[in-house]
Amino acid sequence: MNHVCFPDEAFFASSGFFFLKCWKKGEKGIIIALFKQYKGETAQMNIRQNFNHTIAASFTGSAVQAIINNFAPLLFLTFQASYGISLDRIALLVTINFGVQLFVDLLATKFADLLGYRTCIVIAHICSAAGLIGLAVLPELFADHYIGLVAAIAIYAIGGGLIEVLVSPIVEACPTKRKAATMSLLHSFYCWGHVFVVLVSTAFFSLAGINNWKILAFCWAVIPLVNTFYFMLVPIRRPVGEAEGLSVRKLARVKVFWVMLLLMMCSGACEQAVSQWASTFAEAGLGVTKTIGDLAGPCMFAVLMGLARVFYARFSEKIALERFMFLSGVLCVISYLLISLVPSPVIGLIGCGLCGLSVGILWPGSFSIASREIPLGGTAMFALLALAGDLGCSTGPTFVGFVSGAFNDNLKIGILEAIVFPLLMLLGLFLCVILHRKKEAESV
Repeated sequence: MNHVCFPDEAFFASSGFFFLKCWKKGEKGIIIALFKQYKGETAQMNIRQNFNHTIAASFTGSAVQAIINNFAPLLFLTFQASYGISLDRIALLVTINFGVQLFVDLLATKFADLLGYRTCIVIAHICSAAGLIGLAVLPELFADHYIGLVAAIAIYAIGGGLIEVLVSPIVEACPTKRKAATMSLLHSFYCWGHVFVVLVSTAFFSLAGINNWKILAFCWAVIPLVNTFYFMLVPIRRPVGEAEGLSVRKLARVKVFWVMLLLMMCSGACEQAVSQWASTFAEAGLGVTKTIGDLAGPCMFAVLMGLARVFYARFSEKIALERFMFLSGVLCVISYLLISLVPSPVIGLIGCGLCGLSVGILWPGSFSIASREIPLGGTAMFALLALAGDLGCSTGPTFVGFVSGAFNDNLKIGILEAIVFPLLMLLGLFLCVILHRKKEAESV
């Protein structure tokens, strides 16, 4: 049998006589081979047609973003000791990461439409993997190791920015029944990715030693590489009604849009001002070991942030969103005060955890309010909201780093000064409620 045409499903349904004849002639091996080939092809077709695979790939993409944002901060003190980098220059690494992501957010609405979502999301994962590998390789190629770190972070920041802009509309376009819950779970996978990074990294550092962190960087790069091939196979379609979205110029005329930008910026700042420095704060500021610091600092932060998002996904239909966000903002202020003013290390770590719980709803909640208040916002609105969020993610930890550096690397003072961000968040929520009531009054 020199050539075998692959039989489709109809062939199997209508050719029982052929199979019986082949079986009697002793051609059992051919039948088994054909069946195995059919099963493999069918599985591939399922990946190409089943949007559950698209959602799974997007969830993994959100976890990849967590890896590239949270692996390097676990090594800040290692960079400081190994490469002789001051704390304020390390703070610039955070600025570069989120600054590049911000720039990519700004450009994404143009080249995402030009190149297509699949091409851009694949490029995003390739850049993420290349940057993680570069984190281990590039510093050794430069006389100034800091330049190598900057280059690596800039590369994976391109991937992070693209992932942030693309995974939400990709999931939104999937034909799911509970889109709000699915979107909340998508954001929660960033948190679970963060937890996974901290747990695995802490276990690795304990077993292999912190000096072997470069091996772990290569290991983390495997996840975006695998997800690259996954995204090559899954079905991806464009959001329905995307062409009807408002232009940037029209968005700028909507008052509540500017309030949403403030909410997104403060959401990112409130989260990352503590998250990016949690490991360093726990180890240096509270005087605990790195293992305890990583587990009780960023890990507890991420777990509680993820639980807050899962809680909202479960009870979103019963929760008054603005009230829940306002209470979260108040809790965020309290957590900042606990971290910065209470001398007890235990209370400080509890403050880190409460901060994670408080900021969990802020980012996805701001997106939900924007969708409700500006239903025709479209891709441009979500890209600009992501840009504002990344601006906050860059501003918050950078502000903490520079203030701390001005006070002899005292992170407590830096975090205390950063309390301005949750206070602005509360102000933005108050303005949002006023504008919403005014809109309802005008519509009557």
